[in-house]
Amino acid sequence: MNFLTRRKSIELGQPGQGTADDEGRRLKRTLGWPHLMALGVGAIIGTGIYTLTGVAAGLAGPAVILSFAVAGVVCACAALCYAEMASLSPQAGSAYAYSYMTLGELIAWVVGWSLILEYTLVCSAVSVGWAGYAAGLIHGAHIPVPESLLAGPDAGGIVNLPAAFIALVVTGMLLVGTRESATVNFILVCVKLVALAGFVAFTLPSFDASHFHPFAPFGFAAHEIDGKKYGVMGAAAIIFFAFYGFDAISTAAEEAKNPKRDLTIGIVGSMILCTLIYMVVAACALGASPYDVFSKSGEPLAFVLRQLGQPGAASLIAGAAVVALPTVIMVFMFGQSRVFFAMARDGLLPTALATVNKRGVPSAVTILTGLIAAAVAGIMPLSEIASLANAGTLCAFIATALAVMTLRRRSPELTRPFVTPLVWLIGPAAVLGCLYLFTSLSAKTIEFFFVWNAIGVVAYLVYGRAHSRLRAIDTAIRA
Repeated sequence: MNFLTRRKSIELGQPGQGTADDEGRRLKRTLGWPHLMALGVGAIIGTGIYTLTGVAAGLAGPAVILSFAVAGVVCACAALCYAEMASLSPQAGSAYAYSYMTLGELIAWVVGWSLILEYTLVCSAVSVGWAGYAAGLIHGAHIPVPESLLAGPDAGGIVNLPAAFIALVVTGMLLVGTRESATVNFILVCVKLVALAGFVAFTLPSFDASHFHPFAPFGFAAHEIDGKKYGVMGAAAIIFFAFYGFDAISTAAEEAKNPKRDLTIGIVGSMILCTLIYMVVAACALGASPYDVFSKSGEPLAFVLRQLGQPGAASLIAGAAVVALPTVIMVFMFGQSRVFFAMARDGLLPTALATVNKRGVPSAVTILTGLIAAAVAGIMPLSEIASLANAGTLCAFIATALAVMTLRRRSPELTRPFVTPLVWLIGPAAVLGCLYLFTSLSAKTIEFFFVWNAIGVVAYLVYGRAHSRLRAIDTAIRA
C-alpha cells in the first residue's frame, strides 16, 4: 500500500533533474514576469466580469459586491500559498505537483484529476460566455444564422456553435508555440483593460445609489431554490470562478525564465490588480442598472450600456469581449495541457501524452483538451459549467494550502524564495474558506464532483498505480 503515500522529491521535480528519458519531455523557458502577469490577468479578467457579473447579481442582488470581496479574500489566501510553492518548486503541474511532493501519490492523483475537470470546464464556460457576446453582434449585424445554432439544448437550441468554434480556434493558436501565444495574450489583455475602463467612464455619470436598496435581498448565507444557491455566499461560490486565473500561472512555472522571482510577481500582482478591477466594474454596473434587469442578459455589460442609450459603446464593449475573452480560454487550456503533461510524464497517464513538438508544445494533450472543451461548450449552460469547474478548483486550493503547511513542518530548512506571511493563519483560512465555498455549491455540483473523482480513483488503481514513474524508480533501486 506504499503507493498511497509515495512522494516525489523536490529535487526530482526540478527542471533539469530528471532522467535521460526526459530529454524529449521538457518545456522551454520562454516567459518573463510580464508574460506571467498577463497570463494571470488574462485568465482572471474574463467571463467572470463580462458574463458572470450578471449571473451572480441575480443570486445576491447588490450584495454581489460582498460576494466578490469574500471570493477575493479566499483566493488571496490561496494565492499566497501558491506563490510559495511555485517559487520553491518551479515545475509544470501546479497543485498536482505540490501534492505529489508533500501529500502522497494518491492525493496528487485526485488533485490532478480535479484540475483536469477544472481547466477543461473553464475553457468551456468561457467559450459559452464569448458566444453570448458573439451572438449579440451577429444579431446586431443581421447575419442570417439560425437561432438553433446559437444556443445549447438548455436554451432551446441544438448546439452552441460559436462556443465550440472559439474553443477550437484557441486550440490552434496554442499549437503555434508558448511564447507566441503568450505575446498574443498580452496584447489582447491590454484591449480588455481599455474596454473595461471605457465601461466605467460611460456608466459613472448615470450612477444611481437607489439601485443598491435593498442591498442583500437574498440574505448572506447560501440557500438553495430550484437547484440554485442564492445569497451572498451562494453567489461567492459562483464568482469564485472569476478569480482563480492565478492558478494557471503556476502551471507555467517550468517555462518561466526566472521562476523564483517572476512567479511571485505574476501570482500576487495579478490577484491585487484584478480584485480592484472587479469591485469597481461591479459597482458601476449596479449603479447604472437594477440588478434584476441586467442579470437576465447573457452580455450584461453591453446590456447596461444599451439601457443607458449608448448603443455604440455597447457594441464596442461587446466587440472587445469577443476579441479579448479568448485570452481566458487560451490561459486555461494552456494550464490544462500542462497538468495533463505533468501527470503523463510521471507515468500516471500514458507517457505518449508527455511528448512535445519542435516548438516545445505538448500538442497531443492540447488537441485533446480543445476537442473536449468544444464538445462541452456546445451543449451545456454557463452557470452549470462554472459551478462544476469551481468544485475542482476548490480541491486544488485546499491541497496547495495543506502542502505549504506540511512542508513547513517537514522541511523547515528549505530555502524559500517567497515565504507566505502568517502561514499558520493564511493556510488554515484558505482551507476553511474553500471548504465553506464548496458547501455553498449546489447539491448537484457536489454530487458530480464526487462521482468524477470516484471514476478517477478507479482509473488510478487500474492504470496509474502500476505505471507510476516513482514505482519504476523504487523497483530499480530495490533491484
